[in-house]
Amino acid sequence: MREFPSCFGENGVQIAGSSSSSTTRAAQNVVTCVYQCKLGGSSSLITISWTKTLMGQGLSVGINDLGNHCFCEVDIKPWLFSKRKGSKNLEIQSSKVDIFWNLSCAKFGSGPEPLEGFYLAVLFNKEMVLLLGDLKKDACKKIDCDIATYAHSVGTFIAKREHIFGKKFYGAKAQFCDKGQVHDVTLECDTVGLIDPCLVIRIDSKTVMKVKRLKWKFRGNHTILVDGVPVEVFWDVHNWLFGNAMGNAVFMFQTCISTQKVWPGQSVSDPSALTWAYSQQFRDSQLQGLGFSLILYAWKNE
Repeated sequence: MREFPSCFGENGVQIAGSSSSSTTRAAQNVVTCVYQCKLGGSSSLITISWTKTLMGQGLSVGINDLGNHCFCEVDIKPWLFSKRKGSKNLEIQSSKVDIFWNLSCAKFGSGPEPLEGFYLAVLFNKEMVLLLGDLKKDACKKIDCDIATYAHSVGTFIAKREHIFGKKFYGAKAQFCDKGQVHDVTLECDTVGLIDPCLVIRIDSKTVMKVKRLKWKFRGNHTILVDGVPVEVFWDVHNWLFGNAMGNAVFMFQTCISTQKVWPGQSVSDPSALTWAYSQQFRDSQLQGLGFSLILYAWKNE
């Protein structure tokens, strides 16, 4: 059995711990997406975090170089305290960063990430480096640029982290390759009162993986095929079976376009303290085109 990949490594930037007992439900309602973009001819990572709290929905934008040095980070307050559209302009180290957003018509599901009716654009020295949302024409009109130039070529979606909730069934949507088909991912696991619980994973309602004798196999990995591409699935349900009732399970889906293993086996001394991070191996694997990472933290509803 391979251990969880080192993208949960010790040298990365921690956004939130996966299983800390002090983590509140409000803090967990966040979806974090990472995009690889070109800034001034150099590859960089842009992190977009969508949040939902009692104060409303908000977002933050962070830009890191591949050495994991933070170039800038911008927090946009929840809508209760700010407009749903606007812009921010920054000058950092003789470079200019402009962020434009419009979520005044955005539609949301149960989570903090908008589904449609919005745009979010990031410019670096007046060049579009990231454009999200379905209102791309509106964004280009606002910024005064050519939609044909930017609408289909800006930013590569390389990683996503999401918290999901349920009692027996847990659902998420996943796009396992950039600009690929969006799939429904369903996790089924009932651990209450069962002598021999099992884990079932479905993609678009089709069973792709089933783990029996889960009390013996509470951590592991298995390879499935999605759109003809191998996807390595890692799971850790120790908390559900043996830990705190308020704990969570962790799942990771890692596409691997190369036959080379993305990460060698590496010991994780404290699986309950896994963090979302950018380790050097994670950044290198993405630059080599080895795939997309989806990390799901599954929490049981009370």
